[in-house]
Amino acid sequence: MELLIATAIGVLAACGVYLMLRGAAFPLVLGLALLSYAVNLFVFAAGGVMFGSPPIVGAGPTMTDPLPQALVLTAIVIGFGMTAYLAVLMVRRKHADEDGSAVPRDGPQ
Repeated sequence: MELLIATAIGVLAACGVYLMLRGAAFPLVLGLALLSYAVNLFVFAAGGVMFGSPPIVGAGPTMTDPLPQALVLTAIVIGFGMTAYLAVLMVRRKHADEDGSAVPRDGPQ
C-alpha cells in the first residue's frame, strides 16, 4: 500500500509542477492546488498509514501519531484559502485594464 501512496504523491507533484510551468494563470492555480495536495498526502503518509487494524488504542507502540493528521487538516484549510485567493486574483487580473491596474482609466466610480 505504501507503493500506491508514493505513486500517487509522485503523480500529483509531477502534474502540479507541469501545470505551474505552463505559464497561463488558470493552470498555475490548478498546479499549486495539486502540489499542495501532494504535500498533504506526503505529510499524512509520514505519520504511518495502518490498514486493516481497528482504531482502538491499546497498550504498545501500535498507535499512530495523531499530529500528522492535524497538520494535514490545517494544511487543507490553508490550501483552500490560497486557491480561492488566487482564483479571485486571476479574475481581477482578467478584468483589469491594459496596463494591469484594476481601476478604470476614468477613476473609481
